[in-house]
Amino acid sequence: MRVGFIGLGDMGQGIVPRLLDAGHHVTGWNRTPEKAGPLLDLGMDWADTPREVARASELVLSIVTDAGAVEAVALGGDGVISGLGQDAVYADMSTIDPDASRRIGSAFAEVGRVMLDAPLSGSPISLQQSKASVMVGGDRKAFDRIRPVLEAIGPAVTYIGPSGMAMQMKVAINLCLIVEMVAFSEAVALAEKGGVDRAVAVDAMLKSVVASPVMGYRGPFILEGGMPDKPLADVTLQQKDMLLALDLGRRQGSPVPLAAAANEMLNACHGLGLSHRDFVTVFDAYRTLGGVAGAAGSGSTDTMSPSRRDFAATRDGSTCRSSSSSIRLVPGLRTCSSAGPFSPRGPDMTAIVIPMPTSSSSSFPDGAWCTPTSRTSRPEREMSSSPDVVTGMASTTPETST
Repeated sequence: MRVGFIGLGDMGQGIVPRLLDAGHHVTGWNRTPEKAGPLLDLGMDWADTPREVARASELVLSIVTDAGAVEAVALGGDGVISGLGQDAVYADMSTIDPDASRRIGSAFAEVGRVMLDAPLSGSPISLQQSKASVMVGGDRKAFDRIRPVLEAIGPAVTYIGPSGMAMQMKVAINLCLIVEMVAFSEAVALAEKGGVDRAVAVDAMLKSVVASPVMGYRGPFILEGGMPDKPLADVTLQQKDMLLALDLGRRQGSPVPLAAAANEMLNACHGLGLSHRDFVTVFDAYRTLGGVAGAAGSGSTDTMSPSRRDFAATRDGSTCRSSSSSIRLVPGLRTCSSAGPFSPRGPDMTAIVIPMPTSSSSSFPDGAWCTPTSRTSRPEREMSSSPDVVTGMASTTPETST
């Protein structure tokens, strides 16, 4: 079949070769053309716009970052809708809000064209291992027609139901995936804090009844030297899917308390400057909050991004520096100096960030409140009668975005 593929990022780089190997003729497009190079070498053709991709194809697939990107490639001036033939099919494999997918699908239906939601569940690793799965929503006859192509991507292909239902299922699956790995991180941190060697704890988890495919390939990331330089999905990207789940829960009146709790740990990763790492770096957030020094997976104690290395506190609580928010100092503990790297393994060094009360009347007898000021190299005592409120972390602003 003549297949068009839009979005040649990490997943596209894995999907297109599988389509070519299965004998399909592939025409591709990406917002940044340089990413197409390796695939052109394998035999993929290039088109200058999504419209041209659609004109050359019987089936157009897309996998892009979010609903805005899907709408742009599907409905924009040079979008798929303006080039798709009457008997061709457009299937979006991105992970976006189900209602957004339905709105885009309705625009295709209005001009007599077919769009399916066909999100992919998996990672570059599971794709390489032929363990990725595809779920499809929309017209059943169109699904039956393109199923052989989808089976070349992942052998597990499932029809979920009408338009938007596959996206609904994908959001639910990603909720479960994130909660599972957050729970895994929490469990290993608990075991390690109690004296179990981390590698032994991970091995025991992977041999237990709670083991799963995602735990199998992502769990080892938290071991020394195990964190990949290039994340499968960094904190910001993975949290995008969690926010979709939380919003769905709100709109549907469906409680998602475990998702909300897991999302707070992703917020913690942002506050600790870890958002550039694979999202299982949530393990580092647990260790920091638990008073355990050092960073997991990197083989180094320095995992903070530079702008987060700005806290200083003396043993008696006399100094606190933060470029973004207030923190609560615990007597007898100190965080790192802004002059040096984040290295709480040093003498008497432990990073602690906990929620603050909403008023000065809620006090900790032996503690000290510290408020944001400009950075300084000289300790100064600064107390505040009405400290800012922090919900668990030093900052909630992501340092990286996708």
